[in-house]
Amino acid sequence: MSDPQQPFRSTPAPADPARVGELLTATAFFRADEVAIGIELIEERIAQGAASGYELLFADDPATPRLLGYSCFGEIPLTRGSWDLYWIAVAPDAQGRGLGRRLLTESEQRIAAAGGHRVFVDTSGRADYEPTRAFYERCGYHAAARLTDFYAPGDDKVVYARTLAGR
Repeated sequence: MSDPQQPFRSTPAPADPARVGELLTATAFFRADEVAIGIELIEERIAQGAASGYELLFADDPATPRLLGYSCFGEIPLTRGSWDLYWIAVAPDAQGRGLGRRLLTESEQRIAAAGGHRVFVDTSGRADYEPTRAFYERCGYHAAARLTDFYAPGDDKVVYARTLAGR
């Protein structure tokens, strides 16, 4: 299992699209079409580099070729300093050990270093996403908007926001 203080990798490797797909599938939170989008963002970053608009962090298990967690974030076009956290996921057997918080904190630090001051996260309002929403709230995010039946009937979109320290 990964050392909790192991540094993150930000450059995607050719195997990362498949590894991200495996990770997202293992969480059992995402539908196949959602997993495909997660993979597509990694492929775009590999193909286009920084021009893709996607920044990545990877937490590798040093003992295996397995991916333990990752985040994907990017500046929101036509804004001044607002960023989206598109994805953050941690392997089920690595959850509860602080890896998600470390990924989020490092993502926020990189956003701030790039001039970002606000971070937005979209997530589901379904009951099974309560732990996800609680995670963001523990990390200083607040529910800024709720769009009823956005993803599907009975599945609201909840937008979380956080202003980064010093802004």
